[in-house]
Amino acid sequence: MSSKDCGHHGKKREKLIRRICAGFLIFLFIVLVLVLLIWAILQPSKPRFILQDVTVYAFNTTVPNFLTSNFQVTISSRNPNDKIGVYYDRLDVYGVYHNQQITYRTRIPPTYQGHKDVNVWSPFVYGNLVPVAPFNSMALTQDQANGAVMIMFKADGRVRWKVGTFISGRYHFYVKCLAFINLGNKNSGIIVGENAVKYQIVQRCSVNV
Repeated sequence: MSSKDCGHHGKKREKLIRRICAGFLIFLFIVLVLVLLIWAILQPSKPRFILQDVTVYAFNTTVPNFLTSNFQVTISSRNPNDKIGVYYDRLDVYGVYHNQQITYRTRIPPTYQGHKDVNVWSPFVYGNLVPVAPFNSMALTQDQANGAVMIMFKADGRVRWKVGTFISGRYHFYVKCLAFINLGNKNSGIIVGENAVKYQIVQRCSVNV
């Protein structure tokens, strides 16, 4: 075979590869446009979270710069979408005081939330002798003396969206629920057992995806 024939076959191969690549890119573009169109038509909304109540089993700073706490929080989530389901692949709940995490993370079991469905979770979040920054320890002492404390309960995780048979990739999911707890007045809550008090909060949470 002459060098001329080799060059001719090489050009044919290059043209074929270019056509395959072009076809693949066009296919990806069409799929992307279709997904965006479906997404725009369905107009998906983020799930709506509400912090229903907080039961306080323990909350003390008897050891300087260390906090021991034990809460049970009731959080409800509603999927407002008519045609989109939500897979909660991972969701970790924990407590925060003045931007410092004060409890361990508690993982909620993976679950699927259908159209217009409501899910309710009541995880325990706790921490035993968790180190607290000195300025936060002082603030906690002051709050306890005043009889009230502001705790942020957060939920971080990964979600996927389901539209028909299509399931999206995983997205980071962030929920923030602010709770004003009147520790100084147990009559503002419901006595549970010997030392626990349940406080009704019913506070809407912020949600970011």
